[in-house]
Amino acid sequence: MRIDIITIFPEIFSPLDTSIVKRARSRGIIELHLWNLRDFSRDKHKKVDDAPYGGGKGMVLACEPIFLAVEHVKKFNSDSLTILTSPQGEIFTQRKAEELSKSKGLIIICGHYEGVDERVKTIVDYEISIGDYVLTGGELPAMVIVDCIVRLLPGVLPEEAPKFDSFSDCLLDWPCYTRPENFRGMKVPGVLLSGNHERIKEWRLKQATERTKQRRPDLYARYLKKKGGKDASENSSD
Repeated sequence: MRIDIITIFPEIFSPLDTSIVKRARSRGIIELHLWNLRDFSRDKHKKVDDAPYGGGKGMVLACEPIFLAVEHVKKFNSDSLTILTSPQGEIFTQRKAEELSKSKGLIIICGHYEGVDERVKTIVDYEISIGDYVLTGGELPAMVIVDCIVRLLPGVLPEEAPKFDSFSDCLLDWPCYTRPENFRGMKVPGVLLSGNHERIKEWRLKQATERTKQRRPDLYARYLKKKGGKDASENSSD
């Protein structure tokens, strides 16, 4: 998959050269390209923003450099979907990540300042927000989106691994433990030491279901709907 990121701060993206994303890049599973929006400005000072029409606070990213940047990047992969990181966008979810992981390529425009010229949205396939809070710019959301999508691509992780992540089945993850078996009186649940894989599977499902029910009733409702209204952990062992 080819991923292009258009930003005014390309130096921020060093985390994408570490860990799982770095591994995916080294294996040739993804191509990651950073584009400085200022390189597409026709202003002699490489300015890419201006004051909003009608007055108001802040500055707005101008449409021309963004249009020129997207048009240039599309020459490398005309099938790429274009994403704008925006507080007005749909909330990014695991389901959306799974959907986007099947695309032929992505162009991510990092919003900034007070926003972007509304006309930019005519060349965008998706507006995406990573949550109901305000960030300085769209660079962190872009990295979140890339990290989440890349780990779903074939060959990045062991084949079955993403299926057991939180949210993959509308459930949060179950409790995890490792050595030592007893730490300051806090013991690992006996079922995990039993060697009985069926009982362990049932225990994990029950724990994940109870955790989701308590902490994220919205996800639990979706889980029940997906399972036809029945809690699959009801008959599981403790």
